[in-house]
Amino acid sequence: MDSLSKLEKQIGVKFRDDKLLREAVTHRSYINESRKSGLGHNERLEFLGDAVLELVVTENLFKAFPEKEEGELTVYRSVLVNAKTLSAVAKAMRLDDAIMMSKGEAKESLKSRGRETILANAFEAVIGAVYLDSGYESVKGLIEKFVMPKLQELGRAGGKDAKSLVQESAQSNFKITPTYKVIEESGPAHERFFRVGLYFGSNLKSEGAGQSKQEAELAAAEKWIEDGK
Repeated sequence: MDSLSKLEKQIGVKFRDDKLLREAVTHRSYINESRKSGLGHNERLEFLGDAVLELVVTENLFKAFPEKEEGELTVYRSVLVNAKTLSAVAKAMRLDDAIMMSKGEAKESLKSRGRETILANAFEAVIGAVYLDSGYESVKGLIEKFVMPKLQELGRAGGKDAKSLVQESAQSNFKITPTYKVIEESGPAHERFFRVGLYFGSNLKSEGAGQSKQEAELAAAEKWIEDGK
């Protein structure tokens, strides 16, 4: 079984047009190195897949969190569609085994964060290919199977990661750096208890509690991501 057949089995989609899937896993560097291959690189499919991914994720979040406002939904979406999340999804489905790139690019990307970007872009290209080959319902099923569960995983992740996600989302989507402020402090000196608020500007977005300020801040960040689950 070749790498493309394995990928089809992994994602649960059988392509009618194999050329679409082959193009989806073809990095530009491979074309530059193998000009006689007759293949196209995956950047156009990536462009399409990015739009389809955002639509499906937005639709799922819209239905799952009817009480949430636009700003919060935007943060959730950014968590799901950033390169870190998508590269993790790509690795889980063994997409890296199918990607075709030049030997130089393959060697160089292993030494840098470029690998993460290549994987994320290839996954978006696969989404674009599935959309063209099988339609919206098929690609929606793929995204709901592989991407949407990441919201819960990231919410359960270590607090440091959660704080990073909140900061990245706040700066990217709202052009603001989140801050944490102690709302309440209680208990004896050897057993303090802190309640901390996460703020976007002057707006309180979530609260967390813990036996240290850091623990409470992490809890507030995780709650911001998990709230409503």
